[in-house]
Amino acid sequence: MAIILANDGIDASAKAALEAMGHTVDTNKYEGDALLARLPEVDCIVIRSATKMRGPQIAAGATGSLKLIIRAGVGIDNIDVEDALAHKIAVRNTPEASSNAVAEVAFAHMLALCHRLYASNVTMRQGKWLKKEYEGTELLGKTLGLIGFGRIARNLAEKAVAFGMDVIYTRRTDAPEDGYRQTSLDEVIETADFISLHTPSMGKPVLGRAEFARMKDGVYIVNTARGDLIDDDALLEALDSGKVAGAALDVFRAEPLTDERLWSHPKISLTPHLGAATKEAQARIGDVIVDIIKEVL
Repeated sequence: MAIILANDGIDASAKAALEAMGHTVDTNKYEGDALLARLPEVDCIVIRSATKMRGPQIAAGATGSLKLIIRAGVGIDNIDVEDALAHKIAVRNTPEASSNAVAEVAFAHMLALCHRLYASNVTMRQGKWLKKEYEGTELLGKTLGLIGFGRIARNLAEKAVAFGMDVIYTRRTDAPEDGYRQTSLDEVIETADFISLHTPSMGKPVLGRAEFARMKDGVYIVNTARGDLIDDDALLEALDSGKVAGAALDVFRAEPLTDERLWSHPKISLTPHLGAATKEAQARIGDVIVDIIKEVL
């Protein structure tokens, strides 16, 4: 039977199911040279966002028995897919399993931003009563602009419409979506009251100084996708100037977050990459992982 390395962890029920099938599941965390040494010994590696499967890791696995890489999540931009396929290593992910969880986190951040919940929670614990200072705004009647329109974005759009928001979105194809309006990136940037990011890493920021300058005054930014989609320096400048009323970040260029400018800023709502961190999502991801391993191995 197969040796499976769950390098970033795996749901307990999935581990038990795989072991009941006769597989060996290693849940130790390997990094650097230790990972390169372990990869030739396994048939499958399961990763989340922390572990990268690039050229050196794929080459190491290819010298042994590695046949399958599973990304326990939506994006696969931390895997060199072409290189893996060239080495006859299959690549899979679990795009549907965590979509609702990530969309709920994005929507929770939207509510936290517009009603100043993230800030008042902190100051109340400091004994401060800042009711007048924390006057908020409502989602009703506001426009949500989605940059990217995959499963998570569609899920978020459904929640936004239920709260009376208008939804516009961008994506690479022209296939229409009922109830929402597809438009250009320029229109999203220039007209949306809330902008939420839902694309893989693009190699450069999607939102930088030029984009922030064209936004409406008082816009809110939400990022539960990839940390490098936003120019952090430009975001901080836009927050300090008032161009951006608030930003919510669940993902960061470097994780864990070490940039004090971000975690200390009074207009930023922060979570430590919690998008898919629900019991339900992890159980669904585990079920999909088991199904993929049954199929491929």
